[in-house]
Amino acid sequence: MNGPAESPDDGHRLPGGQARIPGPRGPADDLDPRHAPQQPPREPSQQAPEQHVQPVEPARAEPPRPSHAVLKSLLGAWALAACSAEETQAVEDHLTECAPCAEEALRLRDAVGLLHPEENLDLGPLLRSRVLEDCLGRRPARIPVPVWANPYDTETARLDALLQDFGDSEWHTPVRLKWFEEERGRSQRTTVAGVIGHLLTVDGLVAAALGLDDPLGGEVPPGCGPAERTEYFWKASAHPVSRAVRTPWREQGHTLVRTVSFAGRGVSELAVDYGGFALPLADAFLERAFECWVHAGDIADAVDYPYEPPAGPHLHGMIDLAARLLPGVLAQRRRAGLAAPPQGLVAAGAPGRTLRLEIEGAGGGGWDIALDSPAAAPSAERTVAEVALDGVEFCQLAAGHVSPEEAAAGQHGDREAIRDVLFAAASLSRM
Repeated sequence: MNGPAESPDDGHRLPGGQARIPGPRGPADDLDPRHAPQQPPREPSQQAPEQHVQPVEPARAEPPRPSHAVLKSLLGAWALAACSAEETQAVEDHLTECAPCAEEALRLRDAVGLLHPEENLDLGPLLRSRVLEDCLGRRPARIPVPVWANPYDTETARLDALLQDFGDSEWHTPVRLKWFEEERGRSQRTTVAGVIGHLLTVDGLVAAALGLDDPLGGEVPPGCGPAERTEYFWKASAHPVSRAVRTPWREQGHTLVRTVSFAGRGVSELAVDYGGFALPLADAFLERAFECWVHAGDIADAVDYPYEPPAGPHLHGMIDLAARLLPGVLAQRRRAGLAAPPQGLVAAGAPGRTLRLEIEGAGGGGWDIALDSPAAAPSAERTVAEVALDGVEFCQLAAGHVSPEEAAAGQHGDREAIRDVLFAAASLSRM
């Protein structure tokens, strides 16, 4: 007789078939197929979708690099920052590998920097001269500019560069002209345009000496000096002087330089009448260069812009002119009772009392100043005083921008002679 069928051991019964309470499942139980949950069979519609394996795309090939010729043709656009991002990257990668292209790129980048209009005033004052010298060295000029006209040519070009970006309002910026007269400082208020009008009218004295048209049209009587001519120009205009004055001033300066360049050697001795004194044409060009620089500084101060002094050789020429004029100015002041009487008159050409003027810095040098007579010869043996000044400070003294009492001079010797020379230097100034 068959007994009851035994139930299979499912892991939850004790020996003899008694059920037991199952304990907690361990991690290994999850791997036992006996404990795997039974899933009901899925309907055909519930079958898992067939998975499709995406094919692996092959690695893309990098685009070919531009050729050397193409990259070289892009250097100009790269220097101007006109390339696309990809072209810029390609060019700069190429520059690390190709020395000739790297040198060409640097030259192009430097050239682009020189084209920037705001950098004109920051260039060295001798750049124009160096460029012209290099050009003339390769192809000499048939009609060169005289050496004594170079300072005027340079200073007018520098002032014109300062003016080129001025707007209408800046042309009417107040400017105060300063000079020394009657033992005290004097001043005159005008505008930037008024200063250029002043330079135009005084340059007209040089133009008249060369037989060129006077900017005042001959309406001012002969013999009028710079101050009278300037006052007439300011008052003759029905409207305030404006930026329109720049064109005639600039064209007149170019005409002056061109005329003396074609005139030949003897023209340098032609006298220019300043209405009270006269200067040889070569000295007159130096004097006009000096005044152009001084008034350019006045304009730059008015618009709060830095302005450098002239180049050393040009500054030296301006100081030399002032030093050569000092004995004559001393004699004029002595006749007017403004300087001490001579202490030892000597025959013309004989050695007389002397003051040694030492100018330091750019354009500096040493000058011996005859004290008692313009005709006396300076003498190192008869030096009674020494004065030392910085070159720019001496020029500011000669322009009337620094008073004799304020001049920070190194002084040694005859105090009266030193005072007379410092006041004579300030008396060189005028409006």
